[in-house]
Amino acid sequence: MNEEMWQAIVDCDAAYDGLFYYGLITTGIFCKPSCKSKTPKQENVRIFASPAEAKATGLRPCKRCRPEEIAFRSPEEELVEGVTQLIHEHAHESLTLTEMAEKLFVSPFYLQKCFTRIKKVSPNRYLTLLRLEKAKSMLRQTDESITAIAFRIGFRNSAYFSSVFQKEIGCSPSAYRQMKKHPHEHGVEHV
Repeated sequence: MNEEMWQAIVDCDAAYDGLFYYGLITTGIFCKPSCKSKTPKQENVRIFASPAEAKATGLRPCKRCRPEEIAFRSPEEELVEGVTQLIHEHAHESLTLTEMAEKLFVSPFYLQKCFTRIKKVSPNRYLTLLRLEKAKSMLRQTDESITAIAFRIGFRNSAYFSSVFQKEIGCSPSAYRQMKKHPHEHGVEHV
């Protein structure tokens, strides 16, 4: 086992799931790198290329991480998938953390914690970034007013939309539109 594999086990890093599996000679169980069970002692860990290889040595699959189920997702991952879907479906509406939590029958604190841990951004930040991507697309492809775009993507105030856009994108919505529609005037290549 190399240091990268060991670090993936210690960090419960889901990015390594499917690349290797680890077994514990002390318990007779094998897991995915992302398994949330207690970090094992390194000397008790054996690395396997597949679940079949681990089973061939007499190990049985972990009931927590279910290493044989490729599509298995933890309850937290299921929740984050539900939040992500909810955000995409309702991004144009007023959508607070409390409203999201109520729709998914969890506490706002738990939702925030799971989403931020898995997505590396808060649900609110994710929603804002999604709205801004839609705004950028609409600014490039339509002649709708800034106010109309602000309302269509879920902002209830065009001044706030312009402020958020300026802060995140680095220019005003109208300046962005001008740059993207007439890039040669601004010394910018059209993207």
